[in-house]
Amino acid sequence: MLDLLFHNANSLHFQENIDIGIAGNQITYIKETGSSMPAAKQVIDAEGRVILPGFNESHIHLEKAYLLDKMDRDAHSLKEAIQMTAELKKSFTNEDMKERAARVVEKCIQSGVTNIRAQVEVDDILGLSAMNTIMALKEQYQNQMTIQIVAFPQEGIFIQKRGIELMEEALKMGADAVGGIPYNDRDQAEHLNFVYQLAEKFEKPIDLHIDDSDDPEDLSILDIIKLTKEYHYENKVTVAHMTSLGSVFHEKATAIATKIADASIHVIALPATDLYINGRKDKEKVRRGLTPVSTLLDNKVNVIFATNNIQNPFTPFGTGNILDVAYLLAEVTQMGTAQDAETILDMLTYRSAKALGLEHYGIKVGGTADLVMFDAKLLRNVLLDRPKVICSYKQGKKVI
Repeated sequence: MLDLLFHNANSLHFQENIDIGIAGNQITYIKETGSSMPAAKQVIDAEGRVILPGFNESHIHLEKAYLLDKMDRDAHSLKEAIQMTAELKKSFTNEDMKERAARVVEKCIQSGVTNIRAQVEVDDILGLSAMNTIMALKEQYQNQMTIQIVAFPQEGIFIQKRGIELMEEALKMGADAVGGIPYNDRDQAEHLNFVYQLAEKFEKPIDLHIDDSDDPEDLSILDIIKLTKEYHYENKVTVAHMTSLGSVFHEKATAIATKIADASIHVIALPATDLYINGRKDKEKVRRGLTPVSTLLDNKVNVIFATNNIQNPFTPFGTGNILDVAYLLAEVTQMGTAQDAETILDMLTYRSAKALGLEHYGIKVGGTADLVMFDAKLLRNVLLDRPKVICSYKQGKKVI
């Protein structure tokens, strides 16, 4: 007997409505909705509403959220945002970071997110305090949310006194991925080589901030493609921002996109931040400031998107609802068709699960029972209306 059966659900990648059966923490039954149903301890009639696997918030900075009330001025460039946040970090406490990070996690849960990849900063300012805070949060919310932790050197590695040591210690503590930000260190090649060596040593995936500018000459992605192949790290590398590629002539950008796909590198667009930071010096033909999502999709790159920051110097906007970011991306990339809406939802679910290396993800027999039901009967309306989450389950246990 099933523990739970969702009856008559509309879901992504299924042509007809389906019944979804759960036993324990797994999906054990899927069949097109018909006249007969298997026995279950509980039956929830979806009445044709949309049920999706839990959303994945694939790139977010938890301990840097909600800083507006701490700022004495606004940032007007990426450089200023980095400098201001470095100053603000000097006043961070474990209690303060936990409170602000938990606010984000709670809002994510309410919007249907069941997996987060958090960029957690390690540097001479914070040491390992942010790691300790988010590790504790990971344990606290383990029954509601899976939190992956990226050891992220926002202030650089080699320009920090303890950069190398702290990155290694963060991995020993249990960080799930090795982060990097080559444009914010003394030498990009040195930075990238260290990241790949560290990832290989600890057998962890790589998650990089790269090429966050309007300059078409900023193309560290070419070095990353080369290193990915040298280290046989295909499908284990994720890059975020990569906005400079949006300023590259289309023919060249297409050629680079083909190489990204060949190296199986995942790309994360961060529209809430990148639209705000980039294109500021353009007086006419103002650039959108994003990585070229359509070009990457057309060339078979696994493109996804995420929130990045919430109400801080990098992004003075954000509600914690990932569907707000989805709507923004759809608008700015002109992805307005019904099929585009399904692609956007695919980015939030199956595509991002691939980037995060989530095993047993999705609505399939043997899949982990992370499921969210929305008050919408059309997939397109999940994006257009950002509807209420009616119920959410994490590993078969009700969260909402």
